[in-house]
Amino acid sequence: MRHFGSSCPEVLFFKKGFYTMPYVNIPNDLSKIKSKVAFNLTKRQLICFGIAAVVGIPAYIFTRSYIGNSGAMLLMIGLMLPFFFFAMYERDGLPAEKVMRNILRNFFTRPGKRPYKTENIYITLTKGETEIGTNKKTATAAKKYKARKK
Repeated sequence: MRHFGSSCPEVLFFKKGFYTMPYVNIPNDLSKIKSKVAFNLTKRQLICFGIAAVVGIPAYIFTRSYIGNSGAMLLMIGLMLPFFFFAMYERDGLPAEKVMRNILRNFFTRPGKRPYKTENIYITLTKGETEIGTNKKTATAAKKYKARKK
């Protein structure tokens, strides 16, 4: 006969005479779940790791006789790290290159400060139709506003 002490894992699932299943979280948004291809890695990760291996391993093999094992290993790691970054980094569902594109677009192609500017139509209406310009809608609105004001 087994003793159900505190160290026994069955005690976690046995409550008052009935057997309960362990609790498993299921995400609400199933679109965030990515399909795994091999070795529990996604297709993107497999491709990036493969490119890293194609770049890094020959660099190590060809440079270890010139700069030593430690230097060649550091060079290999330095060459492979960007590919690992592109394979693993994801922010708000966007891969690394899209995040970097958005950051560069924000800093270099967009204006730095975007002040909030509005056109006060009431001041435009009170000035009269000569200062309003060529906008016909505001010109007729100014005439109506002046007619009501008198």
